[in-house]
Amino acid sequence: MVTGVWRTSGLGHTRALIRQYSYRRFPSRSGIEIHLPGERRVYPDTRVELAYMPRCVGSLSNQGAGQLAAQPKPPPAMVPLVILFDMLGTDAAQPRTKPVVVAIANQKGGVGKTTTAVNLGAALALQGSQVLLVDFDPQANATAGLGFSISDRDETVYDLVISATPLGEVAKPSGVDGLWIAPASIDLAGAELELVSVLSRETRLARALSASDPQLDLVLIDCPPSLGLLTINALAAASEVMIPVQCEYFALEGLGQLIQNIDLVRKNINRRLRIGGVLLTMFDGRTRLSKDVVAQVRDYFGDLVYRTVVPRSVRLSEAPSYGEPIETYAGMSSGAIAYRYAAIEFLQRHEAEGL
Repeated sequence: MVTGVWRTSGLGHTRALIRQYSYRRFPSRSGIEIHLPGERRVYPDTRVELAYMPRCVGSLSNQGAGQLAAQPKPPPAMVPLVILFDMLGTDAAQPRTKPVVVAIANQKGGVGKTTTAVNLGAALALQGSQVLLVDFDPQANATAGLGFSISDRDETVYDLVISATPLGEVAKPSGVDGLWIAPASIDLAGAELELVSVLSRETRLARALSASDPQLDLVLIDCPPSLGLLTINALAAASEVMIPVQCEYFALEGLGQLIQNIDLVRKNINRRLRIGGVLLTMFDGRTRLSKDVVAQVRDYFGDLVYRTVVPRSVRLSEAPSYGEPIETYAGMSSGAIAYRYAAIEFLQRHEAEGL
C-alpha cells in the first residue's frame, strides 16, 4: 500500500491511501481502491475518468508517491474498472446468507422494465457482482435481449414455477461474466391459469429462489406489464421493488394502483417488501413534458428516486437486436453511462447488505 496524491477534476488534490487490486473480469489488469478518511462514497464523475487508467497504479507503486493528472478523454475500447471509495477503519459489511432479490415492476408497458433489468444487471455484473436475471415476462424480451433463443427442449422459468425444476437446471450463463439468466418462454403465458388451483400459488417463485446459489449477490426479476399472479409471485419473492417510470404523462397513471398492490402484498404475503427505488427512463431533455414529469415524480417519491436519469438513446434500442446489453454493445453511449451510474447508486443504497 502506498500513499500519494491523486489529482482529478472530481477530487481536487486529496491525500488518499491507494491499494492495488485485480479486477474480477480481467485478472491481468489492475484497478485502484482509494480510501478517503471520514466518508464512504462513490464519485461517479471521478470513476469515469480514472477507471480507464489501470497503468497508473504501476506508476504509483514504483514511485511510492506521486501526482497523476486525469486524462480528459478515456480510450473508448477499454472496459471500465471499478473504483471504490471507502472510509478508513469502517467495519466490514455483514455477510449475506441470501442474495438481494429485486422485482422490477410497473403494470404499464413500454416504460423500460426489461431494458433496465438487462442493462442494470450487466452493469452490476461488470462491477464484480454475481447477478441472476429472472425473465418472468411471457414475452421473453429479456431472454432475447441477451441473445438466447429458447427451444422446446430448454428448461425455462415456466418449469421453475410449475414443475418445481431446480433453479440450477434453469439458469444459464450469459455473454457477460457474472450475469446469469433464467429464461422465459411463451409457455409462461399459461402459467397464471395453471397456478390458480395450486396450493400457495403466490409463493411458487419465492420457494424456487430460496434454493439459489449462495454465491449469488443479486436476483433481478423482470416482471410482466400487469398486476396478475405472475407479478404477485415476483413481489412475494422480492425484498424490494424497483419502479421504472417513463418521462411521459401516461406513465404516471396507474402508479397509485401499483403502490396499493405492493402494500397489499406486504401486509398479506411478504412483510419485508419495500419500494427500493424509482428510476426515471426515456428522458428527453428537449421537451418541457419530460422535465415536468421528473419534477412531479421527485416531489412525490422524494429520496426514493434515483439521481440518475436514463435518457432516450438509439443505442439502447439497437442493443437487444444484437443480443447484447448496452455495456458490451456501445459502452461509451449515453445509455450505457446512465446505467453504469444507476448501478453505482444501487450499490451505494445496498452497502449495508455487502453488495
